Amino acid sequence: MLSILLPTDFSENSMNAIKYALEFFKYQKVKFIVMHAYRNEFYDHDDLVSREVFETVLNKVKTDSQNNLDKLLSELQKIAPNPRYTYHSISAYSTLVEEANSISDHHNIDLIVMGTKGKSNARNIVFGSQTFQVLKYVECPVLAIPENYNNTQPKKILFPTNYLIPYKRRELKLLSILAKSYRSEIDVVYISTSSKLSIRQEDNQAFIKDTLSPNKVNFEIVNSKKVADAITSYIEENDIEMITMINTQHSFLEDMLFPSTIDKVSLGLDIPLLAFQNAIRN
Repeated sequence: MLSILLPTDFSENSMNAIKYALEFFKYQKVKFIVMHAYRNEFYDHDDLVSREVFETVLNKVKTDSQNNLDKLLSELQKIAPNPRYTYHSISAYSTLVEEANSISDHHNIDLIVMGTKGKSNARNIVFGSQTFQVLKYVECPVLAIPENYNNTQPKKILFPTNYLIPYKRRELKLLSILAKSYRSEIDVVYISTSSKLSIRQEDNQAFIKDTLSPNKVNFEIVNSKKVADAITSYIEENDIEMITMINTQHSFLEDMLFPSTIDKVSLGLDIPLLAFQNAIRN
């Protein structure tokens, strides 16, 4: 059984990501945990004008959070009355990152599914920026779904790599499970100016090949110095419908997503991103 965390701010964007998850994992046995963390919402509340009304406003925000979660779960059970699914909710006086970390540890979460908005949206994107914070600070794989995206059957998945990272088997197995459901092809692409691999790289490549063996995997080499440009071009030229990347220091993902202040950065992708954290987990 997969354990999947679905953070929500009750927006259309987060609802789209939740609906995506319900459709995408329909062939899997899944425990879904829908979570709303309301600490920031409380401190930004218009009625919080003095210390005297602290408890009153807090109780109101807490009640609203739980009521909205109850309504949401009722709606999800109607949308996806899948006998393979179980639904749970958590309302927490906490920040999104803190609560996502806590739930991921306590419930041994396999994946967090969230919505995000791209560069084309010029408005202040609170939930989008929070998605970046989860990608950067929560030690759990994250599937980020672009706004309004609804293709839940990816035929081609891109996995760019430099083969320098000793990948975690649990995360690669998750990719294998996701790809197998829709017989997706995985393109493992080495982006470099040299096609020769070191012994370390050969061993890491062999580990990927072994772990993803239930799937159709293509190993490719792209000659380029500009990693981000090469990835963008590969996506466009090969009809890629999902990209998976490892989020570690000096990885491709960090270079693409976090070149400056997190709140000023946007994914800019119009396909889902599966981000692995390469963290040691049970």
